[in-house]
Amino acid sequence: MSTLWTPSGEHPVDRPDGGSTSGPAPSTPPASAPGPAGGEPGPPDLDRELTAEERAAAEEYAQQIEAAREQLLAAPAGLVVGQQALQFYELAALHLSQPEPRLDDARVAIDALTGVVEHVGTRLGEAEPALRQALNQLQMAFVEVAGATGSAAGGAPPPEG
Repeated sequence: MSTLWTPSGEHPVDRPDGGSTSGPAPSTPPASAPGPAGGEPGPPDLDRELTAEERAAAEEYAQQIEAAREQLLAAPAGLVVGQQALQFYELAALHLSQPEPRLDDARVAIDALTGVVEHVGTRLGEAEPALRQALNQLQMAFVEVAGATGSAAGGAPPPEG
């Protein structure tokens, strides 16, 4: 048996004879049962191995994850993608601001931000103008830092957008 990952979680998939995956999943073997590698213990039985406090904490954590997922689903995807793209901005700025700027690493982050802004564009919604401005600032900073260091390692600056 294997599992299939989906955005809603992992789902058991059992295909013994190429059969359907829609039937009920087989039960998990007890913790004392040997695992598939011969003699290794199987997965732990969490109901027996967790204390009441640990089980309550795990349930609370699961509820927090579910609440975060619901909040993420309620937000427009363009806004969420825009927020994630800001990580590329921060990464590029960090590499450019080092005493010895890491131009190649900054370029990777700038290229990633360029890809999001150029290819997703107006679908970013309210985030698009701010991301375009951030991208422009990064490109200008890259040119300035590359020129100040006189580094040939930086190569050609990223295209201005």
